[in-house]
This record gives sequence, structure tokens and C-alpha cells, in this order.
Amino acid sequence: MSENLDKSNITEAGKSKSNDSEQGLVEDAVEGSDEAFQKEVKSGSPSTQRVQRPHSSPPRFVTVEELLETAKGVTNMVLAHEIVVNGDFRIKPVELPEDSLEKRVKEIVHKAFWDCLNVQLSEDPPTYDHAIKLVGEIKETLLSFLLPGHTRLRNQITEVLDLDLIKQQAENGALDISKLAEFIIDMMGTLCAPARDEEVKKLKDIKEIVPLFRAIFSVLDLMKVDMANFAVSSIRPHLMQQSVEYERKKFQELLEKQPNSLDFVTQWLAEAADDLMNQKYKNALPAVGEATGSDDGPMPSPVAVQNCAYLKLLKWDHLQRPFPETVLMDQSRFQELQLQLEQLTILGAVLLITFSMAASGISSQANFAEKLKMIVKILLTDMHMPSFHLKDALTAIGEKVCLEVSSCLSLCGFTPFTTDKETVLKGQIQAVASPDDPVRRIMDSRIVTFLETYLTSGHQKPLPTVPGGLGPVQTELEEVAIKFVRLVNYNKMVFSPYYDAILSKILVRY
Repeated sequence: MSENLDKSNITEAGKSKSNDSEQGLVEDAVEGSDEAFQKEVKSGSPSTQRVQRPHSSPPRFVTVEELLETAKGVTNMVLAHEIVVNGDFRIKPVELPEDSLEKRVKEIVHKAFWDCLNVQLSEDPPTYDHAIKLVGEIKETLLSFLLPGHTRLRNQITEVLDLDLIKQQAENGALDISKLAEFIIDMMGTLCAPARDEEVKKLKDIKEIVPLFRAIFSVLDLMKVDMANFAVSSIRPHLMQQSVEYERKKFQELLEKQPNSLDFVTQWLAEAADDLMNQKYKNALPAVGEATGSDDGPMPSPVAVQNCAYLKLLKWDHLQRPFPETVLMDQSRFQELQLQLEQLTILGAVLLITFSMAASGISSQANFAEKLKMIVKILLTDMHMPSFHLKDALTAIGEKVCLEVSSCLSLCGFTPFTTDKETVLKGQIQAVASPDDPVRRIMDSRIVTFLETYLTSGHQKPLPTVPGGLGPVQTELEEVAIKFVRLVNYNKMVFSPYYDAILSKILVRY
């Protein structure tokens, strides 16, 4: 069911004390950079197309202009979020797939252009129409690299690459195209990042004009990417301060155009509230012979429901269920955490079974425990690849674990495993393939408990004590927990006004 949130309440609940002029500056910077970053964001972010949308909200016809404006707003919001959340965010040069139609067309068009330039320069006297256009493009590109304080360099570029003067020189047969190219290369060397010094230096070895201009444009394209990444790193500190309000504002604009943009969020939170109420009811059931418990216990708080909802994202069926709208931009990150936790569950279960059956002395040996963990991790590396078969992998793990344990027992002077004990150990390890395996379920439950405790603690240090049996995977589990809680806390800062408004209507039903 779609929740019709009161715009004024949301706006009031989400007000920020930041300076309005700075907010406008950051927004303009992000929106102005949209075209440069759009392909990278699309390739790294989950699709915003939705399926199986509830039909409770009546359809509304929109114009093409409204659709384009909404798409641009979503793109800008995704871009700002990606820059803030992903510290490794970088723009990369576009690389078209081999043998693709787009790449073939691009190569044909470029070849035709450079062939035409070669023909013009080979004429007697040479024709410089195309060459002058190229110089004009290079001039604009070099000027775009300059900062406001680069007055001297701006004057140099404007003076030497004066197109009117160059045209006059061409008409009078006095144009020295090699001298212009030499100035361009020197200016590129002045403006490029240190990583491009080698590429710029190689340009000086090219003597023919057409290949030289072609190489110049290739290096300029790389310099544009460097400049874009410099812009990203420059605006990141400002976005960190303003991103919460910016994302909320953009989402509110989307919500006004698409009122059903919180349908899946409402479903998600309602399911979490139901889970907590069912757990409360289950805990309140009396034992045999006891009086019926009171039904007047405390209602789950909105914070508790939100925490439960976030934990549900770590068990999400991404193929069958649409992801909630407010966490859609982080779907790939939640999915990655989910896969890591599934692997940790299997790893922890195998190590718990092994150390429980082996002599107590070997489990306390740090070197052996670490070696065994690394062996099992390597064998589970491709766990989520389509070609991976967990049952076969666990069979191989059982064989390897038995060899390592037997070797360690011999070195430590303990009684070696009997054949029957090895058979039991291998069987228990293979049983972990089933989601209903008791040991696997225990590990999964304890991991969820640890994450829930850390989430409830408000991201305080030190981290909560790891439950029993999770000691061998403590380091990996804590790394996942930190990433998870950071994502959750940021999402709460942006969307908590919407969650509070939705939960205020859900919780009154109980």
C-alpha cells in the first residue's frame, strides 16, 4: 500500500543547519558533472527499473519532459551517493566491447576523418581547414583544464592558438603546423597529472603530423578523465557535509512525481514489524501448566523495527523480490555483504565442527587454526559462482581437513584420528551443505545476533563480544559488521523521516 506522506512534515523532520548557498553550490557542481559521470554510475549501480509493483496506486500519465527530468534527478542522486559512500569511486575511460557495432562505426568514422586530414595536408599547397578545426578543439580542451588563477597560462594558450591568426598564416602559406604541435605538447606536459608524463613525452617522438594529432587527442582524452577524477575528489568533502540533505531533497522531488515510490519500503517495514510482533507473541506463550501471559507488553519501537528491517536485507531474495526504494542505490553493497556472510557461515561451521572433534590442544595453536582457515577459505572462494557446487566443495574440504588434522596430531604427539572418526568428521562437514544443518543454523543465528547487537549499540567502540564458536572468523565478521553498520547509519540519516512517518501508521495497527 502506498503511503501518502505529508510533505511539510517530512521537510520539517529533515531540516539541516547547513548553509543554503553552499548546498546550492554542491548541487550545481554535481548536476553540472552529470554527463561526464553518467556511464560510470550506470555500470556500477543496480538498475532502478522495478518489477511486480503493487497496483494500489492509480497510474498517472507523465510527459516526456517530466520523465527526463525525473531520470536526471535520480541520476544526480545516485551520483552524489556513490561519490560519498564509495571512497574508491573513479571515472574510467570508456572502452567499447570488441567486435561491437558501436566500436566498428567509431573506427570507420575516425579513419575517414584522419584520412581526409591526411589528404588535405598532402595537397600542394596544403589545405588546413580540418587541421585548424582540430587546433580549435585542442585549444578549448586545454583552456578547460585551467583553474581560475592560471592567468598566465590562459594568456599563452589564447595568444599562440589564436585561430584567426592561424587562418591568416595558412592563407599566406606561412603556417608552421609542427611549431603549433610543439607548443601544444609542451602545454600538455605542464597541465597533465604526473601519471601522464610518459604518454606526453612519447608524443615528441612522433614526426608525422596526422599520427601526432591522433595521439594528442588520445592523451587529451586521458587527461579529461584525470580532470574529472580531480573534480570528484575536490567536491567529495563538500558532498560529505551536504549529501544527506541533498539526497533527501532529490528523493522528495521523485516522490512528488511518483507518489508510489515508497510502496516497497512500506512492505519491507511492515514485514519487519510483523516479525517482531510474532517473536514477541512466541516469547509470551506460556509453558505447559502455566497461566497465559499478558498481551500488554511493550510495543516494538520504530528503531527496533528499522534494525530488524535492515537485517532482513542480508537474507534478501534478489532474483524474486524488488529491493526497497530507499536502499536501492546500495543494493549491490548489501548483496555483497550477504554473500560474504553466507561464506563466513559455512567457514565458521566447518571450523567449529573440526575443532570440536579434534584434540583440544590443536585448536589452541594459532598457526594451525589460521592455516586451516585459509585452506577452507580458498576452497570456498568461488562459492557464489554459477558453476560452484557446495556439496562437492565440502567433500574436498573434508578430505583436506582430515589430512591437515592428522598431520598436526602427529606433530603434537596426540593420538591420530581413527578411520571411523575421519568418516564422521567428513560426514558432518558435508552435512553443512544443507541450510537446515544444525551447526550451520547455529552459526547463522549467532552471526545475526552479533550484527544486531552492534547495530543496536550505535556504532560504538569497541565492538561487541563475538558469540561463542565465531572466534576463528572474528576478524572477517567484524569487517563485514563495520561496513554494514556504516551503510545502515547513513541510510537512516537520509531516510529516517520517511521511515518514522510510515511506521507511525504501521505500529498503531497492533
